[in-house]
Formats: sequence, C-alpha cells, structure tokens
Amino acid sequence: MADDTTVKLIQIGLKGGEKKDGFNLVTERVIAVNLETKQLEVELLAYDGKTTILDVAEEALEDLRQLKAGDGATIRVVEEGGKRVAKSFRIRAKDPHAARADAMLLDLKDPHWLNRKYAAEVLGELKDPRAVDPLVHALTDEVGDVRQRAYDSLIKLGGVSVPALIPLLVSEEDEIRQSAAEIIRKVGKPAVEPLATALTDADDRLKTRILKVLDRMGYKPKTKDDAAAVLPRLA
Repeated sequence: MADDTTVKLIQIGLKGGEKKDGFNLVTERVIAVNLETKQLEVELLAYDGKTTILDVAEEALEDLRQLKAGDGATIRVVEEGGKRVAKSFRIRAKDPHAARADAMLLDLKDPHWLNRKYAAEVLGELKDPRAVDPLVHALTDEVGDVRQRAYDSLIKLGGVSVPALIPLLVSEEDEIRQSAAEIIRKVGKPAVEPLATALTDADDRLKTRILKVLDRMGYKPKTKDDAAAVLPRLA
C-alpha cells in the first residue's frame, strides 16, 4: 500500500441537511483491501489519482468484506487519534454502459447463436473498444447472421477496429480476407492512419494488401518510392 502522508481531506457537509462529523471520500477505485490489518487503500477521484490508506472501524468490517479491488465507493471517514478511520462504505453503482458491455461480451460466447447475434449487434451500438477482438473473432462464427452482425459492428466501432483487422488482409480464407478489407474501406478516413502505421513492420505480402486497400479508398503514394515508404502520401 502507498504512503498517504501528502493527501489532505476536505470536509463535506450534506447539502440542506444535518452535518455529520467526518469526511466523505469519493473514490475512483479501491486499490486493495486487507481484512487482516483492517485497512484499505483507495484512489481518490478528487485528487488526481492520489491514493490514501484508511483504517476501518469495527462496525464497518462487514461492509469492508463486500469491497473488492476495482470497486468505486463513497466512504465516510473520521479522524480518531491522528488516524483516518472509515466508518461506513457505499459502493458506487457500476457505469450502466460498461455493465451492459460486460454482459454482451459474455453473450458473444453463448452456445445459442441468437444470443451471440444480439450481442454482436449491441456491442456495435455501445462502441466499447473492448469488443474489437471478440468481434473480429466472431467473423469466423459458424452462423452467418452472427458474422454479419460482427461485420456491421466493427464498422461502427471505426478506426479502433482497424489494427486488429489488418492481419486478416493476408488470411488464407477468402471470406475473412474479403470481410476485413471491406470493413476497413467502410471505416473510411479513420482507417488511414492505422493502415499507414502498419506499413512500418509489414512484410511484402501484407504491405501489398495494405496499399491495395488504401488505393481503393482513394489514397495513393505520389511516386514509386513513396509506395515503399512507411507512410503513404495522400492524393
């Protein structure tokens, strides 16, 4: 656990209500929970990522058992004997957007194809970048409707999906290779930079495919020398 000597606490009164002793700390996330020493470390939302260590009062130990690393929480803290003591916790509800994305990422692996199809569609609407790799994998799903929803959602995700699609441009499977190229072209301008960056380490075969995609998108090297360069020149 980190040294918390530089962190100052600010007293917050309940607006329009009775003021209580202590402080309300709103955390970005719980860093660590130690039931044995009755302490926890939290990262503070209002203090640019600084962390502080809190002792936990006996009456709050049951609440402490509900906390885990990564949770957000509002904690009531009092000063007792020169120590900061947590008297109660309220776990903050997880971002509903992130929670739904979590559920859809699980459903994308569901044995029933209808659940996978729905998950692939919703992940495109949510635009959560964590969905890129699972959706790229779903392009090989045994069910055509799932593949189509994954295809559409990768386009919606935009430029963030392109780096994961570039290696598929040299896939041995025609359908996968074609799907990757079409998605990248439909992403449009946001795909240009990741394509250009990929040229740096691309072998000749992949470089040829990348330049072909760029050409079809309307981006052409100005000279033959530029074609071998790391970054393509825009027409």
